[in-house]
Amino acid sequence: MILYPAIDLKDGQCVRLLRGEMADATVFSDDPAAQARAFEAAGSEWIHLVDLNGAFAGAPVNGAAVEAILAAIGVPAQLGGGIRDMATIEGWLEKGLARVILGTVAVENPELVRKAAAAFPGQVAVGLDARGGRVATRGWAEETELEVTDLARRFEDAGIAAIIYTDIERDGAMAGPNVAATEALAQAVSVPVIASGGVSSLADLARLRDTGVIAGAISGRALYDGAIDLGEALEMLRAG
Repeated sequence: MILYPAIDLKDGQCVRLLRGEMADATVFSDDPAAQARAFEAAGSEWIHLVDLNGAFAGAPVNGAAVEAILAAIGVPAQLGGGIRDMATIEGWLEKGLARVILGTVAVENPELVRKAAAAFPGQVAVGLDARGGRVATRGWAEETELEVTDLARRFEDAGIAAIIYTDIERDGAMAGPNVAATEALAQAVSVPVIASGGVSSLADLARLRDTGVIAGAISGRALYDGAIDLGEALEMLRAG
């Protein structure tokens, strides 16, 4: 199972939100590129990036910070937030992103996901963010009636690289991930599933790993707060 350290970008800074609320942001670094280098130096194989402003604006906002991160690291990075058309997808991949994450458009324009996945094999993931099992969009500000598993199954034959499942109520709350819901999703679809939201201890990572079906986990606040030692976590996961 791959551990993805998270860098959430708001106004050019590295922050963490509590349950997706932009007004409840904690700033952890004014230099996101330096933070990314630190994650890579600790042994990370991937970096997870989110353009928080972009998720609300519907277009990239923290582009300069993302480009600085890409220039600073040698490991692959994936980005979500405000990526809602083919031109933006192409632009980010040309700038060196390994993978784009499509969230809102997976609900509002599923055909774009299919076209992008066909055009860029292995470089398109779908982000499914949910409250109570129902998908939320536009920076988690709008809730839908769509069930996570139902939406995920619609993209099984699209050739997407992964599904990133976030339990919004757990995100940034340091309360542990929703292992049961994530495991159920991973068992319901053939696409690799990455867990996000609430991963706050080595025990959490072990529980996700031990399901045997979850491909990855994203952690942010726990790494910044010191609740998870990144080097120790990576060693534990590599040891199996």
